[in-house]
Amino acid sequence: MTSFASQTVETARRALAARFKSAANDSAELDARLLLGHALGLDLTGLISAAQRRLTPDESARLEEFANRRLAGEPVARIIGEKEFWGLPLRLSPATLVPRPDTETVVELALELLRAGGDLNRPLRIADLGTGTGAILLALLSELPATRGFGTDISESALQTAAANAARAGLSDRAAFLACDYASGLSGPFDLIVSNPPYIRSADIAALALEVRNHDPIAALDGGADGLDAYRALIPQAADLLAPGGALIVEAGAGQTSQIQALMVAAGLTATTTPRADLGGIPRAVAGHKMAR
Repeated sequence: MTSFASQTVETARRALAARFKSAANDSAELDARLLLGHALGLDLTGLISAAQRRLTPDESARLEEFANRRLAGEPVARIIGEKEFWGLPLRLSPATLVPRPDTETVVELALELLRAGGDLNRPLRIADLGTGTGAILLALLSELPATRGFGTDISESALQTAAANAARAGLSDRAAFLACDYASGLSGPFDLIVSNPPYIRSADIAALALEVRNHDPIAALDGGADGLDAYRALIPQAADLLAPGGALIVEAGAGQTSQIQALMVAAGLTATTTPRADLGGIPRAVAGHKMAR
């Protein structure tokens, strides 16, 4: 095993990337750069500037710890303690999922529908059910300057993380957080409700990637026997809270969109928009509308 003691910053980066590649890590170069930067407290520019200086013993030990954690399957975002989503750096906690690019499809579809309905600068009221890090809510608030929103979660720890992320993004004055089961503690009306609920079938949890299975909270993954338990709970709640003309947008697992649309229709919503696909081509964001009076 390579020791990073007395290596230069650049040599350590290359050695770390080589270790990751030998372990069949598909993102070896990126992971090495991110973990080295975290160990040294340097961004990319800082790493380039410091390329020829030698690591201190403390830096070497810290990088070795990070390397071993990554090789054991811990995601880089967990090691670093944050993940970027919609351009916002978000802190993580054991009670929150790592925000993923797939979830940005929910934000994209929401903004598309709101833009079609009028000026994005108009005051709106939105809610994010099962907010976790606050990712979807804060992304939307960053794009909607006159909008206020609520984030709900059953985990107090997750809500503390989300509130800290709101403060970090300068959005605390427009974001409030509430401990409850999806929308059960909210009062309407809302112009938009969004959610990325648990949607993995219970029997499929064991087959998930190690990074997910061992490091994301199971409560935020497990959607019950068919993966739809959370939708059965939140869709009727959301439908009751939407203003006429308002929309509910949820993230879906592969192959679930038609079933989710049926649940929306059963709750009195209309599925008038084609689900938006993620970068892998999987239909990911599903919308239902409450008919205007």
